[in-house]
Amino acid sequence: MRMLPLRRLPFGLLGNKVQFDGIRLRVQTTGLDEDAFKTIAAGETVEATFDVAQAYDLSAGGKYDVVSLGAMSYAELNTTDLAGIYSVAGSTTTAEIDGAAAKEVRRRFHAKRLAVQSDCTGSKLSATNTAISNCRSLALAAQTAATSGDAAKVTEYFKSSTSSTRSTVASFFSRVASQCGSTTSGARLYCSDVYGACTSGVLAYTLPSAQYEVNCNLYFTALPALTRTCHAQDQATTTLHESTHLYGTDDYGTYGYSGVRGLTASQNLNHADTYALFANAIYVGC
Repeated sequence: MRMLPLRRLPFGLLGNKVQFDGIRLRVQTTGLDEDAFKTIAAGETVEATFDVAQAYDLSAGGKYDVVSLGAMSYAELNTTDLAGIYSVAGSTTTAEIDGAAAKEVRRRFHAKRLAVQSDCTGSKLSATNTAISNCRSLALAAQTAATSGDAAKVTEYFKSSTSSTRSTVASFFSRVASQCGSTTSGARLYCSDVYGACTSGVLAYTLPSAQYEVNCNLYFTALPALTRTCHAQDQATTTLHESTHLYGTDDYGTYGYSGVRGLTASQNLNHADTYALFANAIYVGC
């Protein structure tokens, strides 16, 4: 099995219900580089070390229950296209946190990455402005489809077409349409890697806690402005995907249509790529 290494760790902090304030991102689903994957043999164990204080505010200190949640994307052997997801639901571990030390870890981690840059120029500026405009058009069309469109299409992506589901979906698209209604106000958008997260395969990412988005170089080199292919990625739906993160959506460690089909109804309602794929489907006529 070839797993896509975690860019945003799928873990949660229980008990105190600490809010995650790390990055949310969109990963390329086809044509990834070999170095984006880790091949795991049968019976092999892979370990990763991380500091939870970088993505959660643990300055209060004390005991926290840490639990692994979410999913990891995978590709079949000898391919670099994402084929599906593997659910992650590990055991809960209790940790005693030194609040002062955790606060300092978080301060150092965020301070070195939140430099404000006005860096979208030339062709990147033009592409970004076009994507924002297209994002608004897609979101408005998807909002209408969610409100009064084909129930089967809503159910295909969100596993329900009840009035409550339609209202929730339409509300997200309404907020995205508003966010993408201007290039001079709202969340900040950068064209350089201000957070150091543009690793292999990452198209763009969002730091909701700081209200900004970043378009990685791959966003400009690998994506068309607007695709006419069902479930393909482009700049417009990537901007739409990232904009939903500003309103609380998750990634659940999975991307693409096959990943959406593997999620529950409640997860799809809070999954950024489900909104991007639905918007694409309405525009293309999938």
